[in-house]
Amino acid sequence: HELTVQGRQLGPEQAEEAEEMITESDDDAASDLWAEVGPAAMQNFLNLAGMTGTTLGPGIYWGLTQVNAHDEMLLLRLLVTPNTVLDPAAQDYVLRLMADVTPSQRWGVPAGAPSGVTVHVKNGWLPDPDLWVINSIGDFTSRDGTTSIVILTEENPSMPYGIDTVQAAAQAINHGLSHT
Repeated sequence: HELTVQGRQLGPEQAEEAEEMITESDDDAASDLWAEVGPAAMQNFLNLAGMTGTTLGPGIYWGLTQVNAHDEMLLLRLLVTPNTVLDPAAQDYVLRLMADVTPSQRWGVPAGAPSGVTVHVKNGWLPDPDLWVINSIGDFTSRDGTTSIVILTEENPSMPYGIDTVQAAAQAINHGLSHT
């Protein structure tokens, strides 16, 4: 399991943390990886990816990173199209992890996905402090091509409410895409 981005490779421990962070939404693994990779390397990736609307969380607070739908879509497209930021092995690695997200974390954009596609998903959430931020992004791959969906919400009164909102939108999007 190697992930190389612009010549920087994750070590075995970092690869394990990345796997736990993506497949299990493990906050401790995310915090460890955030500290080991460092803000300079993270900002370099954002710059290379053209993700100018993303602001990294301050200090150790990766969960306070501010994102927008445009940048999340840029990230998803980096995973499925040839580019100079992620080599094919890195793309395959991240997509494999996103396809292997534990069942309890497979909510959001997979709702209503047509059969025959591989769903690569990553969700995020944050109580802010009384209203929830609930986000879900994903690439859907099949022999017919690739679709990417980004749904970002905020000011949800609870996590279940936010998840229901995201899934209702995802079902409508997936239904519409399957009938085009």
